[in-house]
Amino acid sequence: MASERTTDSTAKSGVRPVAVVTGGSRGMGAAIARRLASEGFAVVITYQSREQQAASVVADIEASGGQAIAVQVDLAVDELSVLFETTDRLFGRLDALVLSAGISRLGTVTSFSEMDYDTVFAANTKSAFRAFRHAATRLEGGGRVVVISTDLVKAPIGASAVYSASKAALETMSKSFADEVGPRGITVNIVAPGITETESLVLPDEVIASIVGRTPLRGVGRPEYIADIVAFLVSPQAQWITGQTITANGGLT
Repeated sequence: MASERTTDSTAKSGVRPVAVVTGGSRGMGAAIARRLASEGFAVVITYQSREQQAASVVADIEASGGQAIAVQVDLAVDELSVLFETTDRLFGRLDALVLSAGISRLGTVTSFSEMDYDTVFAANTKSAFRAFRHAATRLEGGGRVVVISTDLVKAPIGASAVYSASKAALETMSKSFADEVGPRGITVNIVAPGITETESLVLPDEVIASIVGRTPLRGVGRPEYIADIVAFLVSPQAQWITGQTITANGGLT
């Protein structure tokens, strides 16, 4: 049975809503996939090379009575046709799109090559453009889009120039997309986490301690915190929120 946190139309019809979560094999993406599955969504997750981790997430969801599949794509180079065509073929609908995958590569402007620049923008910005193009014609009326960004857009540091710029472009594109699909009742929102306990968190302990000391809530984020926010944004209770960036960093910025 679909939970109450589904789109109104699917809740009334009893049809299981469908969510695509990019980067769903680990970290925040995996937490989001598990949470949306617990809320009644059939979940399609993507992975690039971590097949075993993706299979583990799918197995966890199925063991809890949910429905999930994993699709291998390289967001930096793939056109994403396979992802959305597979979703169409197996489920016949798309109710939510969560863009969680990306590259968090840091480095000074002087240390970055043009190839590095192109790689970061391809993974973080161009991939979203491709996903938006596919989703725009597939999302059900009243659908939801949630994009994962970073609080470094609001407060960039010296080593984040290219990464922050790619996410800033992503946020601007997302807000424009919100205006484009809004007349169909589709919302598009952004979640901007601060430092979060994932395997990609590689900051030195002293840097993390300094950040925690300046954070009002005195801690480091957890993937489940971000999943909670995404679950709200895809729910009917968030139907009047669109084009917004929600910063989730314990009040640091």
